[in-house]
Amino acid sequence: MSVIEKVPPMSAGEPAKALWISTVAFTLCFAVWTIFAIIGVRIKQELNLSETEFGLLVGTPVLTGSLVRIVLGIWTGRYGGRLVYTLTMLAAAVATFLLSYAHTYTQMLIAGLGVGLAGGSFAVGVAYVSPFFPAEKQGTALGIFGAGNVGAAVTKFAAPFVLLAWGWQAVAEIWAVCLALMAIVFWFTTSDDPAFRLRRERGTASKSLAQEFAPLQNVQVWRFSLYYFFAFGGFVALSLWLPRYLVGVYGFNLETAGMVAAAYSIPGSIFRAFGGVLSDKKGARSVMYTMFAVSAVATLILSLPTATITPVIFIVVIFVLGFFMSLGKAAVFKHIPAYYPENVGAVGGVVGMMGGLGGFILPIAFGLLKDMTGLWSSCFLLLFAIVAISLIWMHLSVKQLSRQGHSTPVAAT
Repeated sequence: MSVIEKVPPMSAGEPAKALWISTVAFTLCFAVWTIFAIIGVRIKQELNLSETEFGLLVGTPVLTGSLVRIVLGIWTGRYGGRLVYTLTMLAAAVATFLLSYAHTYTQMLIAGLGVGLAGGSFAVGVAYVSPFFPAEKQGTALGIFGAGNVGAAVTKFAAPFVLLAWGWQAVAEIWAVCLALMAIVFWFTTSDDPAFRLRRERGTASKSLAQEFAPLQNVQVWRFSLYYFFAFGGFVALSLWLPRYLVGVYGFNLETAGMVAAAYSIPGSIFRAFGGVLSDKKGARSVMYTMFAVSAVATLILSLPTATITPVIFIVVIFVLGFFMSLGKAAVFKHIPAYYPENVGAVGGVVGMMGGLGGFILPIAFGLLKDMTGLWSSCFLLLFAIVAISLIWMHLSVKQLSRQGHSTPVAAT
């Protein structure tokens, strides 16, 4: 039973208000989180970084945003999403502003760790938003919230022009101010989530860490994590890597590469909401099968030598890949409140962490593969291998459940 069914009636517009304000806040957080996708290219030129060093730079915020999700998810359950969300945005805004004063590669990596706090907002938002909605609508609600990934497109559209006009430091400062203002708006326009209010009214003691993490003994959680490692981690990695790829392979200038990468990010973000609706109506399992099948074909095509792939073909295929990744992202998180309604913060934090780690590890791996092999397309061969492993593991698990005759709370595994 959803938490929303256990608490006193809320005002008619309260769930929608919480959802949409949280989504706007997450959009700005994601814009900050992916800021190095654009300013990192200029920093690479200024500091003469290798491809591996560039991959580490763009991945550092993703590392923080991934690891901190577990802590923020648990804190959301204990202190409420309204407080934790606000403080997370303020902390990320301060770190992003200070980034503009970094001059060395080491200083930028340290600042990047602070910028990454913005990415942790996802775990807060999932735990905050889901209690406002009954189980049959949570897939749609979380899909809409997750569409805040479009913040990556905001950065890719706007940041190149700000960078060219005033420098990359101005991008960091403007993005920081916008995020700080959003934190203030969020605090004064939202209310505590129903789950937190229920615990506060009943005086329920907070769970111990052992209770919070008990579901992690289930291998199913780690299978979901692998799915999200590709669907979300792969999306973030490509969002960060695509401008550099387009400049290096096809000779695009930074503005054009940023625009194309932004156009990739938009369907890969907005259609996450559609993926949530499909998961509610058709079942998350069907959505996952489709996502993996199409992604396997797309990544295999993109793994071909770059000389055989024209810019038009590349852009079409990458757009298709981004669209189906967005469906998969929503399908994975349809499972969390359904299977683990009492541990959404911890389980969602772990799954989100693994997805975020994908966004950190993969850009570094892309850079390493490029440095080692000299092949730009090697990054897509790596993604194909992850897709293949995920699809095989999911199919074997589905077969096993079918033989055992197990029922599931959602049409998924």
